[in-house]
Formats: sequence, structure tokens, C-alpha cells
Amino acid sequence: MIIFDVSEKIDDFLKHQVPLKEIVVNYYMTFIPYFVNLFSPLFTFIAVVYFSSRMAYNTEIIAILGGGVSFKRFMRPYLISSFIIALLSFYLSNFLIPVTNKVKLDFEVHYLKSKFHSSKYNIHVQNTPGEMLFVESFNNYDKVGYNFSLERFGDNGLIYKMIADKISYDTLTGEWKIYNYKIRTLTEFGEKFSFGKELDTVFNVSPPDFSDALQPIETMNYMQLRKFINSEKEKGTPKVKFYEVDKHKRMAFPFSTIILTFIGVSLSSRKLRGGIGLHLAIGIIISFSFIVIMQISTVFSTFGTLKPWIAVWIPNFLFSLLAIYLIFRAPK
Repeated sequence: MIIFDVSEKIDDFLKHQVPLKEIVVNYYMTFIPYFVNLFSPLFTFIAVVYFSSRMAYNTEIIAILGGGVSFKRFMRPYLISSFIIALLSFYLSNFLIPVTNKVKLDFEVHYLKSKFHSSKYNIHVQNTPGEMLFVESFNNYDKVGYNFSLERFGDNGLIYKMIADKISYDTLTGEWKIYNYKIRTLTEFGEKFSFGKELDTVFNVSPPDFSDALQPIETMNYMQLRKFINSEKEKGTPKVKFYEVDKHKRMAFPFSTIILTFIGVSLSSRKLRGGIGLHLAIGIIISFSFIVIMQISTVFSTFGTLKPWIAVWIPNFLFSLLAIYLIFRAPK
């Protein structure tokens, strides 16, 4: 994967004269943990299938069971090992990889990617419950929005509205500057109007909220991600499903290591005429089936009505049933 990535990005590295140390330390050293963790359940599964099928082929499992060791006791080392790998995967997904992803993302932004612009128009964002922000267009490079309006609603409808020519974000203070604004306030005694040239204020939104790009959630640890999702829900962000899918994947993916380990040992503990090759072939089919089901279910969540946690845990549930079935069918 590193070789393919180098061949794809070698022109960008040369164009921007990226130092070799930056490429190795800040890019590829942070590139490796993500893919190691991504494929760890499959690596574990194939290793279990290969190791157990070798034991079955050499009639070692028959000797173990014939010596009075129960199949439950035989599976205990597999369970302990898979649990340790699952804990390591959980730590990588939720704490270490977000740190390495931040270094990798900074490298990509500095050397490989241009700063993104929003390609969306007529953007509505919820600032607080009952308060909506609107910009006709937003330039995320300059952090400037045009034809801005703020509407605040009460129990009986609209109670406050501000319109302005443009707004800009100050990265140092975190404040928004509003230019050429007009304010209309509705009270029980009538309407009140005010206007001005400039106004500094603070909103619960930041420039990326006006962009069609997803927030870099891969740089957030689990606690930061949960806090971020709750904040996005309050704003009414429509992209929150993507964030929730990622959050639940960080929990469900490590658990899949344990499930695939049980499937692997139950499947390969029986001595077959096809030998190790047949076990490995069946194992590869099962592992790729797991990936396909995971992708299909998450699509139904992000672009459909399926709840994110259900979509992410469906593969684990289905393959847990397969694991239970194979355990009962395994030679005792």
C-alpha cells in the first residue's frame, strides 16, 4: 500500500520539494497504524484459520480432545488472545490513531491539498434551538459569508431577524464580524428596527459548518467525537449520521475480532479432505462477506433511515449467529 501511495503522490512530493524526513516521519509512519488496525480482524482471522487447520491436518486437535480436554477449554487461548487484540484495536481506533491522523492531515493540507472552498449555496445552520443562521454563499478560504441572515423564533413564531451584507470569521478571537446589518425585533407592543455598519458577536458555529465538507473526525478521540456529535445535533447538522456511523464503528470493529476468531477456530478445527487450502478459501470468502455486509449496512444508514448503531452492529450480529452455529457443529 505504501508503494502504491508513493507512486501516486511522487509528483506532488517533487513539486512541493517535501523533505524526505517529513515524508517518512509525518506521513508514512502515521499511515501504517491506520491500515494495521483496519485489517487486524482479517489478519487475526486468517492466522486462526491457518494455525487451527494445520493442527487439524496433523490430527493434533483429535489428540487433544481425545485426551479429555473439552472443546470449551481448547478455545480458551483463542478467546484470551482475541480479547487482547480487540482491546489493542479499541485503543488504536479511539486514542492513538486520531493523534497520528492529525499529523498526517496537517502534512496533506500543507503539501498535497489546497484549502477547501464550500461549493454549497443557500446554507442553513442551526445556531441554538430556535435560532437559525443563513448565508447565500460561503468562501471557506477567506472565511467570509455573503447575504447573511439570523432568525430567532419563539412560541408564537418569528421574534427577531437580522440581515447583513456579509459576515467574516476572526481566527484569533473566534468572533464573527457582521457588516451593514439591519435588525427587526417583534414584540407584543409592535416592531423595533435598528441598523449599523459593523457588529462583533459569537455564534456556536465555525466556518466548516458552512461547508459541504465533513469535519475531520478522524483526528478526534472517542470523548471528543461524542462531544462533537452532541454539538452537531444541537445545530441540526444533516451530516451527523456520518459522524455517528464512525463513532459506532470504533466500538463494533474491535469486537468483530473476537467473533471472527470463534468462526475461524470452529471452522478449521475439523479435518477436511481439501486440507488447509479449503479452510483458507472458506475463510477468505467469510472475511470478504463481512466487509461487504458492513459496507452495505452503513450505506443504508448514511443515505437511508436505518439507525447508525443498528447499521454498524448488523454484521457483528449476523456473524455471531454464524459463530454460535459453527461452535455447535464443531467436532467435540
